[in-house]
Amino acid sequence: MTDEPEILVTNDDGIDAPGIRALAEGLDDVGNVTVVAPATDQSSTGRAMSREVAVEEHELGYAIDGTPTDCVVAGLEALGPYPDVVVAGVNEGANLGMYVLGRSGTVSAAVEAAFFGVPAVASSLFLTEAGFGEPTEPADYATAVDATTYLVEHAVDAGVFEHADYLNVNAPHPGADATGEMVVTRPSHGYDMTAARDGGTITLHDRMWDRMDEGDIPDPPGTDRRAVVDGHVSVSPLTAPHTTEHHEALDALAETYDDSG
Repeated sequence: MTDEPEILVTNDDGIDAPGIRALAEGLDDVGNVTVVAPATDQSSTGRAMSREVAVEEHELGYAIDGTPTDCVVAGLEALGPYPDVVVAGVNEGANLGMYVLGRSGTVSAAVEAAFFGVPAVASSLFLTEAGFGEPTEPADYATAVDATTYLVEHAVDAGVFEHADYLNVNAPHPGADATGEMVVTRPSHGYDMTAARDGGTITLHDRMWDRMDEGDIPDPPGTDRRAVVDGHVSVSPLTAPHTTEHHEALDALAETYDDSG
């Protein structure tokens, strides 16, 4: 970017989360930052959208009583200068694998920006299962912030967004033996969800978190989860619209369909 870019920052952990504060402060070195983020934790809301949301001024920017997707639309259409790039994060917890792309509020904010034609970056920090839920400090997000800031500063001029709609960035655990390397990856396909019933309650558990702690993951080199477990910063270049392909089997079914009664 030749001029100082306008940067819209949001998240799904809520505007008071340490990750968004660290990110906003880091990005302030490379552009003009406007924060529009949920007033409360909106983790795992995906691309849920409201019809009407309340907005209040906050020391960081604007607090929206809604989802990350609401925040992106509000930021683009009603609040602040129109951004050159949207950045979501830094999320307290990794967003890795194909299955999180529709579940994560952080990633969904980037997807929403992409549908508006605005380059976007989703940024997350891997936390071990033992450390997940424990308080984090802005300093814990340093690697994620540095990597995200670097990409925001250079990716547009480098032509990255001519081929990708958004980037999904994940940094290794702050206490890990990090390599300091950034690796271009693809989302992992591994999935390991379980459910157990106890009377009137069913508990759903994402076993991939346990397996990441143990280092026992099915993901090969080149995938996002493998990169993070190995101590690298993972960046996956992704497109927002789902691709469609013609398949002979479905074409044949469509040709023989008859609803004439």
